[in-house]
Amino acid sequence: MKKVLSVILGGGQGTRLFPLTKERCKPAVPLLGKYRLIDIPVSNCLNSGFNRIYVLTQFLSESLNKHISRTYKMDTFSKGFIEVMAAEQSMEDTHWFQGTADAVRRCLKHFNDPAIQHILVLSGDQLYKMDLDDMYRYHLEKDADLTVACNYVPESEVGGLGIMGIGKDSRIKRFKEKPGSVDDIRDMAVSGKSGGKSFLGSMGIYLFKKEALVDLLVNSREVDFGREVIPIAIEKKNTYAYLFDGYWRDIGTIKNFYSENLALAGQIPPMDMFDEKWQIFTRTRYLSPAKFEDCSVAQSIIAEGSIVLSASIKNSVIGLRFRVEPGTVIEDCVVMGCDYYQTAEQNSSDISSSVPILGVGKNCHIRRAIIDKNVRIGDNVKILNEDNVEHADGPNYYIREGITVIPKNAVVEPGTVI
Repeated sequence: MKKVLSVILGGGQGTRLFPLTKERCKPAVPLLGKYRLIDIPVSNCLNSGFNRIYVLTQFLSESLNKHISRTYKMDTFSKGFIEVMAAEQSMEDTHWFQGTADAVRRCLKHFNDPAIQHILVLSGDQLYKMDLDDMYRYHLEKDADLTVACNYVPESEVGGLGIMGIGKDSRIKRFKEKPGSVDDIRDMAVSGKSGGKSFLGSMGIYLFKKEALVDLLVNSREVDFGREVIPIAIEKKNTYAYLFDGYWRDIGTIKNFYSENLALAGQIPPMDMFDEKWQIFTRTRYLSPAKFEDCSVAQSIIAEGSIVLSASIKNSVIGLRFRVEPGTVIEDCVVMGCDYYQTAEQNSSDISSSVPILGVGKNCHIRRAIIDKNVRIGDNVKILNEDNVEHADGPNYYIREGITVIPKNAVVEPGTVI
């Protein structure tokens, strides 16, 4: 699709996903044991035939830059590309990106290929599988200046999304970004998939005619698409809603990230990760298969390179190269794995010096937790949050929405109880 340029927004500080974003930007957060969040929009673009992609970044983007450069290498003859476009200072503007629309505005000068007639803007922190070519064809059929992808959302979720009201021809008549009260948008309710009342929530996926996008951004100071640009576009441009009636989740919060990872490990996952016709691409690592010795594993995903020794894993995701020692129980956890292996000599050296080895030690019990990368958890550790604390900060751990998060590279001493 030479006429379409895809622009994936790398996000700001990612405060809703802290501490997973303590050392990385949101799109670089590991997902489902082996992927990164950025792999979802990139894979949707590539599977849809859109192979001209910019990823706009500015905050803690080093690990994202590495992942993209090591993962996505396009065929020279395809004329496609996937490139990081970082915020840059100039003689005219020394500020960082001020918002989603400001980020695109300041990169417009790089979108000047006359062959490009449409700009597809996507978010980097969502989970879905969507044929974007269908949306593109709908956009052309409507001769739209802007097409906004939307999804049915229940009343309980409207506070965190942009909600739209549409006419019979699917033209957007009204748009309210993150309404404070359902009473403000009750007239925008529609019949949902099950027949009950739902709302049309913006998916943060926008398809612009390039000339319309330039007109909306160049001579304005608006910095955010949802709060400012979309409402203006509704008044000035042909703006339509494209209904995507499939699985879609914003996983930009700790609770959503945790629950959707575990949902994908369920017996009937909401999104088919085994579909060879619509693959989720990521970095190829050539690791050995996961190894198990005398283990109990139920309803879990174990990534390649993992070593699980006489342990019990229940309803969990275990990431790349992760090691679990004998006697340990892991329940309802998202474990992100490790970036490297320790050798047998290094393991012996750590044990003799009382430093926990990379992974989880012996006779531990961990429940309802997110374990970030390269964590060392000593023997006889219990991470259970038995007091049901909702929010807390401690030495080498955080509790958010009742979920215990062990941050990247943390060391949890033997015998610790959280």
